[in-house]
Order: sequence, then C-alpha cells, then structure tokens
Amino acid sequence: MSQRKIINETIKPNTRTTIAQELATLGVAKGMTIIVHSSLKSLGWVCGGSQTVVQALMDVVGEEGTIVMPAQTGDNSDPADWVNPPVPREWWATIRAEMPAFDPFTTPSNGMGVIAETFRSWPGVKRSNHPTYSFTAWGKYSDYIISKQPLEAGFGLDSPLAKLYEHNGYILLLGVNHASNTSLHLAEHDIENRDIVKKGAAVMEDGNRVWKRYKEIEYDSELFQALGTDYEEIYETASSHVGQAKAKLFSQRQMIDFARDWLGKRAEM
Repeated sequence: MSQRKIINETIKPNTRTTIAQELATLGVAKGMTIIVHSSLKSLGWVCGGSQTVVQALMDVVGEEGTIVMPAQTGDNSDPADWVNPPVPREWWATIRAEMPAFDPFTTPSNGMGVIAETFRSWPGVKRSNHPTYSFTAWGKYSDYIISKQPLEAGFGLDSPLAKLYEHNGYILLLGVNHASNTSLHLAEHDIENRDIVKKGAAVMEDGNRVWKRYKEIEYDSELFQALGTDYEEIYETASSHVGQAKAKLFSQRQMIDFARDWLGKRAEM
C-alpha cells in the first residue's frame, strides 16, 4: 500500500501518545509479559512509523514488564523446502554452501514486519540464537525468555514460547489475525505421531560457518485462523482499535491449552 493511500485513508494522525493510550484501553498494562505480532500499515499513518509503535509499547509495558517479538529468518533454511517462491534445484548446493551463518546481532528478520525488525535492532533488545526461529525480547524477563532455545523443537517445550507460557504471558495481535499467532506452534508439539522432517540452516559452530542439518516436527499454520475463531467464541478476548488496526489481547496460556485440545482432536479425525 502506498504512503499516499495510507494517508488518504487515515482519519487522524497516530502518535506515540495516541497509540500508548489505545494500547492501555485495550488492556496492555505495566508489568505485563507480552508477545506482539503486528502490521504497521494496518495502523494507518503513524507519525514516526515503526519507531513510534515500539516506543509506545515500551511506554505502556514498562521495564518491569517484558515485550517479545518474532525475529524469524525463514530464508536461512533448506532451499529444497522453499515454495514461496521455489528456486531451481541446481541452485540448492550453492545456497547451502554460501548462505551467511545466522548472527543474532546482525541477521535481519524475514517476513516479520517492519515493527518487529525495528524492535530487533533496538538498544537493550536481546535475541535468541536459533538460526531460523529466533525471538527478540526486552524488559524484565528478556534474558530468560531468549535463553537456551534448542535447534530441534525450536517452538517446543524449551523455546521462548514455552517460557512465555510459564510467565502467564499475553498475546497481542496488532493488525494481524490468528494465522500470524506463532504461539500456536508450541501446541503442535503435543500432537502425537507428528511428522518429523529434515531441516537445514547456516550456523556458526566452533568458530566456523557450517551447514547444520537437524530434525524438527512439521509445523503447519494452515488451521490457525479457524482455531483462533473457535477460541474467541468460548473465551474472552479484549478487542478494540489501535490506530485503524483491529487489535486483540488474550492469555497465551489459555490459548495454548485450548489449542492443544483443538489440534489433538483434529489429528484423531
């Protein structure tokens, strides 16, 4: 969407002050542990862009709280699995040999949106070390949230998502729907007989860049929107607008527990 179109469709300027007020009205509060999935363009025109949104989130949550965002790097993966778009098979060996190794300090996120990418490079924000499924965190529990994310089960029981669950965190969907709700991948680890697939990524190991192969369950977000719709029919979900974006806030733990049962039943069908 062009900036002209965004400006023409924006009712009033969105600022650090107005966004913070609207987040507070939604239910975001000091001391909260929260994972944020976002779309900047959905907010309408923002004075200061993604920087403003990050600052507003920090204003509302405060250093006594914790903000988490996805910082995934889906391009650091086996090219044999790429479908959107695929690359020629004769390129695969070159990509595996030349893909830059993941560096938590310099590797940009991919497909997470400009707010998440701005947050990644913000002073004081820390990042987990998974080459494909990393997360960033700021605030009180940031060190714990990003610690010891295993290569296998990157969204599993030792992942940042599981640590958010332990801290009874919240999920904020800011202009995106449940299809973007990464936390639901944690629930996939409870599905019995889940397919295991081979993965690959460029990493640093003993000071050398290597192509690391590993195994992981096959993650699939295709049903996440339907799952989220069913969840909202049963459980209370705070909903309002931040800027012009539809925003939703709800318990991560409650959502994960619901998703484990919901996905489990469908796996039995």
